[in-house]
Amino acid sequence: MSADLDRPYRGGFVGPEHHFALTIYFEDTDTAGIVYYANYLKFMERARSDMIRAAGVDQVAAHHEGKGAYAVAEVQIRYLRPARLGDDLVVVSKVEEVRGVSVLIQQRVMRGEEMLTDGKVTAAFLDPSGRPQRQPKQWVEKFRGIGQQA
Repeated sequence: MSADLDRPYRGGFVGPEHHFALTIYFEDTDTAGIVYYANYLKFMERARSDMIRAAGVDQVAAHHEGKGAYAVAEVQIRYLRPARLGDDLVVVSKVEEVRGVSVLIQQRVMRGEEMLTDGKVTAAFLDPSGRPQRQPKQWVEKFRGIGQQA
């Protein structure tokens, strides 16, 4: 078996936007074959985590070292059209604003050129006790650098 087939899928940056592709399976849908609304949040979470990793932020190491972790503080989402069983989708994520303790990320779930959902997620950096704390300076620089990619 090829070594590439043994590696998990990773998305990547297209300019300042991060693209994360996925396919809709039975487990994602209701009995009518339409994606259950809460699953869009799961798709967006996977895409955000992958974007953060692709930006060079090792949040797994920070978590294991007791330095803190990101948690979603707020979500705004509009559901425009349903995804269906078998659809190939792309979650497009873009850093909109970087603050001292949080990052605002705009995310769209797309089926080709058609937007299915449009959301904004505020991820706050929390210390191990769950209190907001300043993000590491080098992470802030990496997030700001994403928006400057061409």
